[in-house]
Amino acid sequence: MTKTILMDKYPIFTLEIKKTETTYTSIDEVVKHFETLIEKHPVAKFIANFDHYEHTMSIEDHLLDEKIKAAKNVIFCFGKQLPNSKILAVRPRSIGICEFEDSFEINFLEVPNEQLQIVSEQWAKSVANV
Repeated sequence: MTKTILMDKYPIFTLEIKKTETTYTSIDEVVKHFETLIEKHPVAKFIANFDHYEHTMSIEDHLLDEKIKAAKNVIFCFGKQLPNSKILAVRPRSIGICEFEDSFEINFLEVPNEQLQIVSEQWAKSVANV
């Protein structure tokens, strides 16, 4: 898993998983895996899935990396506290999944809570289940 700073300001964690390292064969199976993890978590709440690929393709002057075969976001929330109004700026959370010919790429924005950052990393790594 690598941490990068996207656009000089967003701390993003990325994990590439070769399809030979997982039993999942499609992006929909990976999305379902994350839904299951979210449902089992004592605090997390599943909100929605967003087909980013479909959305992008529907825009006339879209830009899409031709290597991307599918792209979806699993949207959820870890929030059990609302200590101030500004915390809403980092909620809800999203895990991005891109499917390529021979791999899946999992991306998420750094979580402000260290324990939940660890959970997010564990979830991403769990896709590599071989």
